Amino acid sequence: MDAYAARKLNKVRVGNRAAYDKETVNAVLDEGLVAHVGFVDRDRPIVIPMIYGRVDDTLYLHGAKATRFVKALGKGVPVCVTVTLIDGIVVGRSAFHSSMNYRSVVAHGQARLLTDEDERIRAMTVLTDHMLPGRWDEARPASEKELKATGIIAAAIEAASAKARTGDPIDEDDDYALPVWGGVVPVHTIFGVPQDDCRLAAGTVVPASVAQLLKRNGD
Repeated sequence: MDAYAARKLNKVRVGNRAAYDKETVNAVLDEGLVAHVGFVDRDRPIVIPMIYGRVDDTLYLHGAKATRFVKALGKGVPVCVTVTLIDGIVVGRSAFHSSMNYRSVVAHGQARLLTDEDERIRAMTVLTDHMLPGRWDEARPASEKELKATGIIAAAIEAASAKARTGDPIDEDDDYALPVWGGVVPVHTIFGVPQDDCRLAAGTVVPASVAQLLKRNGD
């Protein structure tokens, strides 16, 4: 299927801001850098901001094996993953009509702890390259100790929806005559000049994966 079915779990209340097609959902997931991962542990809701990666309809998450996140999700519990991109602050003439322009995704799935070593390494590659494309091949290979200390969670997306707001504030007709400013303040994610840690080996230069980030500033 090219779209997720709109059902009780993922249906967006404001229908004209919703999208269920995978192209729209994946575009937000691929552009985002941080996901908020929600799950229930010991009858308490937990939400954790995390790095993530995607391959087709599967999201990958990781953490130290000793963390509550890995222990809880490793049991195969339901998980909700959200990603939000902020495009602008919408300044309405009233506080009621002030808002944000954004693109977001809410995805639902079932967590699965990866145990196959080849699958774990593929997932770690995806996680690394989501943040810095090509970085896995540039970096020192993961040691056996590092691999053993890392828990990798996969969540196949069972239901998802995208939601977005664009455009100017939608004020009351009578308010447009007021001497109150209205409009949009754009918000952009900008990557700055790379700063080394002052411990580079002689002759080491900025790698392609980092340099590539700067090119995204012009997108």
